[in-house]
Amino acid sequence: MAKTPSFIVELPLVTNSELRHTLNSRFEAGRQIYNACLGEAIKRRDLMQRSKIYRAALGMPSSTSEERNARSKEFGLARAKFGFSEYALHDYVKRIRKSWLGKHIDSHTGQKIATRAFKAVNKTVIGDAERVYFKRYGELNSLEGKNNASGIRWRDDKVEWTGLKLGALINSKDKVITHGLFHRVKYVRIKRKVIRGKIRYYVQLVCEGIPFQKEKNKVIKGKIGLDLGPSTIAEVSNAGAKLDLFCHELDTIQQEIRLLQRKLDRQRRANNPDNYNPNGTVKKGKKKWINSRRYLKTKSQFANLHRKQAAYRKSLHGKLVNDILRRGTTIYLEKVSYKGWQKIFGKSINYRAPSMFVTELVRKAEAAGGSVIEFPTTSTALSQMCQCGRKSKKTLSIRWHRCKCGVSAQRDLYSAFLARHVKDDGGKYYLDTDSTAAEWPVIKPFLKSAITTTLDKYHYKKPASFGI
Repeated sequence: MAKTPSFIVELPLVTNSELRHTLNSRFEAGRQIYNACLGEAIKRRDLMQRSKIYRAALGMPSSTSEERNARSKEFGLARAKFGFSEYALHDYVKRIRKSWLGKHIDSHTGQKIATRAFKAVNKTVIGDAERVYFKRYGELNSLEGKNNASGIRWRDDKVEWTGLKLGALINSKDKVITHGLFHRVKYVRIKRKVIRGKIRYYVQLVCEGIPFQKEKNKVIKGKIGLDLGPSTIAEVSNAGAKLDLFCHELDTIQQEIRLLQRKLDRQRRANNPDNYNPNGTVKKGKKKWINSRRYLKTKSQFANLHRKQAAYRKSLHGKLVNDILRRGTTIYLEKVSYKGWQKIFGKSINYRAPSMFVTELVRKAEAAGGSVIEFPTTSTALSQMCQCGRKSKKTLSIRWHRCKCGVSAQRDLYSAFLARHVKDDGGKYYLDTDSTAAEWPVIKPFLKSAITTTLDKYHYKKPASFGI
């Protein structure tokens, strides 16, 4: 069956102390099932990777499609032999649910937990992750079903789950919510959030269809070149050009987080002086930590700030994506290594989350009938290229593009302009210098106007990354 488009409608649940106690018990049971599945998947993975059939498959050639198919077949045989698959873990969940865990978690929810654990371990096999982590008490904060027919269900504006009936707060005047409730519910997810130290529960309805689109967010067809940096974003479209700081609104919250981090460290050192060496480092070996009430209060404030930061970042990403799609739905940008950025710009990447922004951009562009074309930097190297064909290496400190042919422009804006002219030749991307040179007289005034707008906006402080 072909996948259909989906969107999420989130509603707060009405709970009392009895319902919260029941939900907490079920989330704890789900956590224990997740950890059990994770441990079982790790054991099966290790047995598989130590087997002769798996090691033989690793040594097989993979130059041609036939060789790759044969290699994949051998890997599949190794997975089947040791039960390292999603559905094999479903059978494992069926066995462990015969204990007290089955009283709290239904079969469909248990299978989704098993799928979640398998995907986490499978990432270490295919190279997308280095290791997996077991969840500590209170760390599993979402449970979901497989469909809306059994298990966690949405019925008559309520969540029903094996004896539980949870009402939801529905704002009938909100067009986004009424639009979502009008569509078929594929499956239901219950989320647990800690807001200002108190636990709140929400229901997420995964609905079939396209989300409600506000009048101000109507998209148009057009081609856009983007240059996304660790702290800046440059955009060039048919309507103009724009240079701005990327999610700079988060800087204030990040500063508050840093202050609380230092406060937590001071409080912990004051409460546990025997756990530290004279030079300030933590002593090795087993230690007992004493946490004061003030420390726990600060820790709660710290967690709440992280929650606010994540929510604000998601809002900023969504607003920026909608702003871009209002000028075009075909977006060109370089495919960069965000993990590599983390090694150089760790703190900035951590709270701005450019990779998350690109994921949201891809999702919304495809939902609007557009596309996001990510091309490799190795073959294009836009920051080093000029429309005349010359290639000149630049250090990160050089923020202005100047060429012997007379072209002069801000580096990020110029890269965004060049991105509009990257062509795909059977999977090989290259810069079309002819179309670039032809469009340059039209785009050049846009780039100058973008610099003027940026100077007016940041007249009190010109970031060094702009090069202005």
